[in-house]
Amino acid sequence: MKILIKKGRVIDPKNNIDEILDVYINGNIIEKIGKNIKEKGGEDFIIDATDHIVAPGFIDVHVHLREPGYEYKETIKTGTMAAAKGGFTSVLCMANTDPVNDNRSVTEFILKKAKLEGSCRVFPCGAITKGLKCEELSEIGDMFDAGIIAISDDGKSVKHSGVLRKALEYSKIFGIPVISHCEDTDLSQGFINEGIASVLSGLDAVPSIAEEIIVQRDIMIAKYVNATIHLTHISTAGSVDIIGREKDNYKKITCDTCPHYFTLTEEATLKFDTNTKVNPPLRSKKDVEAIKEGLKNGIIDIIATDHAPHDLPSKDVEFNLAASGISGLETALALSLTLVHEGVLTLSELIKKFTVNPARLLKLPYGDLKEGNTADVIVFNPYIEWIVDKNTFLSKGKNTPFHGWKLKGKNLLTIVGGEIVYRDGLI
Repeated sequence: MKILIKKGRVIDPKNNIDEILDVYINGNIIEKIGKNIKEKGGEDFIIDATDHIVAPGFIDVHVHLREPGYEYKETIKTGTMAAAKGGFTSVLCMANTDPVNDNRSVTEFILKKAKLEGSCRVFPCGAITKGLKCEELSEIGDMFDAGIIAISDDGKSVKHSGVLRKALEYSKIFGIPVISHCEDTDLSQGFINEGIASVLSGLDAVPSIAEEIIVQRDIMIAKYVNATIHLTHISTAGSVDIIGREKDNYKKITCDTCPHYFTLTEEATLKFDTNTKVNPPLRSKKDVEAIKEGLKNGIIDIIATDHAPHDLPSKDVEFNLAASGISGLETALALSLTLVHEGVLTLSELIKKFTVNPARLLKLPYGDLKEGNTADVIVFNPYIEWIVDKNTFLSKGKNTPFHGWKLKGKNLLTIVGGEIVYRDGLI
């Protein structure tokens, strides 16, 4: 397929590009980027990107595709369709499936299914421990040979420090990151943040220290082993402070946060809408401001979705019984663009947190628009306004607290390996 994208504002943070250019795609390769590229007559598509942004495809380092085992919540097919609609061309899928991705056979199944049915690239994340039980290390080497590119017990912290130390030592051997879910389960027995919302609602609370104590512990173990550690879905001011201080003298720490942690506060839970139940919980206004500042000053490297789709029965129950998570792939770009509209980040800085930094963490050859590179490209408009309608989600998960919100910014076109996998009618 040959595609010519004309007159778009090309923003490629890795190569310091930000200007009006044309992009010519031939097969799966970006053949040429320049001004006024002439049509050759054999193009399959000529895309007018005037007033739009042309950027590298986004990379999400934290999604739950649910397959195998929970296909009633999401499948690799529907999850990657949602990813493509949201502007993501690569996703890292967490291991808490059924069976858990703690062995070669599950890893191979995910990769095979993604190749057959995926709308974007899918990279499996292997479990650190067998069955996510924090007792015995998974066959990390065998999973790595099968195709995992990271390890994580996401959904749980690795409770035993000795097990985490061994996992970090193995991660060094294979050159893959450990992705840490930071939660002291002895402290986090509740459902919402410990603060004004827990006082008013009477629901059992989760204090911020439940996250922060594990952030500090995991960094200390990683430093001792001299390994890379990635801290995921950071939600508190204290965590941002710890990570910022530790980064000053240890460069192998990275972290991410999610759009709901800089968009919503704990007050959103006061309506008992179970779509606001997430883990870690929504925090205070002070925490939200600290997350934004962490994004601005570079302490927080990456924006991830923690896309966690659920079926209706898992959410249509009492708040304390509901499953945690938000279906986030299709709203992430627009919610994150509020950081640009508010002056927290520039467009280039925002795109970097979705492309260059995730690619660096996962050692992927994507995330930029250099000539000769694989054609993973998106076209979006940061100013188009639209109303979130969960019923139009391509994801099976309709669990979003943003239903009915008016958002500004929309992905219009997604190209993966030179193939158009999503196209909005507005382009």
